[in-house]
Amino acid sequence: MKQSQLFTKSRREAPKDEESLNAQLLIRAGFIDKLMAGVYTFLPLGLKVFKKIENIIREEMVGLGAQEILMPTLQSKSAWETTGRWDSLDSLIKFTTFYTKNEYALGPTHEEVVSPLLKKFILSYKDLPTATFQIQNKFRDEKRARSGLIRGREFFMKDLYSFHADETDADKYYEEASRVYEKIFKRVGLGDLTYLTYASGGSFSKYSHEFQTLAETGEDTVYVCAKCKVAVNKEIIEDQNVCPKCESKNLEEKRAIEVGNIFKLKTKYSNPFNLVYKDENGNDHDVIMGCYGIGINRLMGTIAEIFNDEKGIIWPKSVAPFQVHLLNLKPENHDVTTFADKIYNDLQQQNIEVLYDDRKGVSVGEKFADSDLIGIPYRAVISEKNGDKIEIKKREEKEIKLVSEKELLNLLHNTN
Repeated sequence: MKQSQLFTKSRREAPKDEESLNAQLLIRAGFIDKLMAGVYTFLPLGLKVFKKIENIIREEMVGLGAQEILMPTLQSKSAWETTGRWDSLDSLIKFTTFYTKNEYALGPTHEEVVSPLLKKFILSYKDLPTATFQIQNKFRDEKRARSGLIRGREFFMKDLYSFHADETDADKYYEEASRVYEKIFKRVGLGDLTYLTYASGGSFSKYSHEFQTLAETGEDTVYVCAKCKVAVNKEIIEDQNVCPKCESKNLEEKRAIEVGNIFKLKTKYSNPFNLVYKDENGNDHDVIMGCYGIGINRLMGTIAEIFNDEKGIIWPKSVAPFQVHLLNLKPENHDVTTFADKIYNDLQQQNIEVLYDDRKGVSVGEKFADSDLIGIPYRAVISEKNGDKIEIKKREEKEIKLVSEKELLNLLHNTN
């Protein structure tokens, strides 16, 4: 992509109405635009990152055996009354239509949709187990929408629902899904910082589990167990600092951002909708359910919140909008531009994602500043002084190397 054709522009100063670092950086770099508190537009660069994260999650969900669907955002009042959550869920956004005067909700989650949906297809034990997932926008009336992409009023989530004949099978899937979640966070660059975290199970079970990524700016407090590499949410520590897994008391307090959660729903949402299956003898049993969520906006915001320096964002390679940022420092010079254009075309032919800063009338300092702010993993510079050599530099490092085009291509291929 040529940067001269990118309609968005970088900003030197952070927006005054943004408190969170992730939103400040993402807006300045031209990844997102704020429409209102907790609501953002994904701009071309931001959408590329979003899609990278989305595709990683989708690949892992398909690998887990789940089938992708897309459920409606608009949900009926009657479904929420069936589960008793129409008046009890304070984040539910509700409204009455103008013409029909019907009451609806904008879905913050989809148990009230997926349970009656699967009732149409789960008839006997032969239809179990099964699992389905979607990646879709959600709406929640957040009291504090002040954390950029990490806590929004409209956001995208991957929600997976699993359906089982008994708790033994549900528990087995739950453990498998937990391992897949760890793989997802590793693939997006957060693996070393993300911990399986014990949290309150509410009415479902003794514990639920969150995935918490350590971050100094995180809203949550967790206690990390050095012995078994899990964490405990502050809400269940109570008076004694004991790890629920190994009973170690060697727990270290940390700040963290919740990037995913998994719940054993048991029959909480199957029972109200009479979601049952018939066993071999024709007897009815409630379907056992589990749910597993990852917020895509939240995950993108967390990455930006953690991977940055005083100059801008430092994207992990797996989710970066491009692999290399090619800078033409002398676009008015015919020879330099001819060489830069050749490199750009060759990179594209080699299927290497490249953002080409071919802009005229932009100073060298501005080009370097924009490159650091955008945070693409590699910067390749073509200038008058280097002839047919290219300056290559990793975003997070200071070392600069002079390489040939062949060496550049080999380097970028070997980092895929």
